[in-house]
Parts: sequence; structure tokens; C-alpha cells
Amino acid sequence: MSIPVDPADLRQALADFGSGYLLTTSSPQVKVVTVDPVAGADGVLRVAGPGRGTLRNLAENPAVTLVFPPRERHGYTLLVDGTAVVERDSDVVVTAATAVLHRPAAHADGPLPPDGCGHDCAPVSG
Repeated sequence: MSIPVDPADLRQALADFGSGYLLTTSSPQVKVVTVDPVAGADGVLRVAGPGRGTLRNLAENPAVTLVFPPRERHGYTLLVDGTAVVERDSDVVVTAATAVLHRPAAHADGPLPPDGCGHDCAPVSG
């Protein structure tokens, strides 16, 4: 079950989550690092100094995914896909293309979606 989140609403949505994971790739390796991004009013996420491996991957491939796991058992995970650029030599700025709150149907006994999901919190199948 997935609930779309407007990228412009990411600041509000992130308030319901703790640290997340930034995933980058460079053939054939996936790099995962723990991050605490700061969301701007425009939905852009700023990540301070994620590390040299992440920066190397971004030099080859700017596509990224951010994963914010639920705080509660069977809660929703926030997934954000976008593109990233390196700024000030070591920080990363992610422009979100899509974002969803997701959990498998088997976790439907979990809590309601967080309040920060945006304007339309209706689940969609998938």
C-alpha cells in the first residue's frame, strides 16, 4: 500500500521520521549511508557531508533514493527518489522527483499514516 507525498510537502512529512538512509549507485556497487537531511520549503533536501564514497557515486550517477524507516512496528516507510548534486565540495542537495509512504499489505495492522503525508492521504494499490 502506497500513499503519494508531494515533494513540496517533504518538510512536513520528515517531521514524522528519524534518520534515513541515502542510497547511491556506481556500477555495480550500491552505497548506503545514514543521513539526517534538512528539507527546504521547496522540497529540496540538504545532506551534510555524506562521505567520499557517496560523492564518488554521485559523480557517475546523480540518481538517488532516500529511505526513512518507520518509528513504529508495521508503520509506513517514507521513500524519496530524486537527483543529487554536490555542493560546497562535500554536501549533497537532493531534488525529489517522487515520494511515497509505503508499507506492505501484510503490515496493514500497523498505525495510521503520519499526519505529514501532505494533502491527499488516500492509499493507492501497489
